Amino acid sequence: MIRQLEELISWRGKPEQIRVDNGPEFLAVILQQWCELHGITLIFIQKGKPTQNAYVERFNRTYRQEVLNAYAFESLTQARAITQAWMWIYNNERPHNALGNLPPVVFMNRRAKNTNFPTLIKDNNLNLQSLITNVAS
Repeated sequence: MIRQLEELISWRGKPEQIRVDNGPEFLAVILQQWCELHGITLIFIQKGKPTQNAYVERFNRTYRQEVLNAYAFESLTQARAITQAWMWIYNNERPHNALGNLPPVVFMNRRAKNTNFPTLIKDNNLNLQSLITNVAS
């Protein structure tokens, strides 16, 4: 968890706060100490109130419906390949209601946000057909 946070901070800067649920990965003392050391406040949603984290819950539901429940994976490698292809479509082609029915890349370009975010560069440099080929293999 800390490694991913450090990577995100190096790309986008340090947030003042992060909203999280009450999962064990967020309750871990080491994460709380790291956040305190870096001046980041963890804001925990109330137990049993997933609507307080609605965007994340919606993403999780969509991923579960469109990937986890849609495929009988033969290997972890296949699951990762299908997930990568799905994420490419999700970030580059799929319209999002919360973004005015625009794909995230289009929304960020219109808002003059930092489109040098490494995951978007990586996504934009990928060819969807090559991702689909990886899924098939």
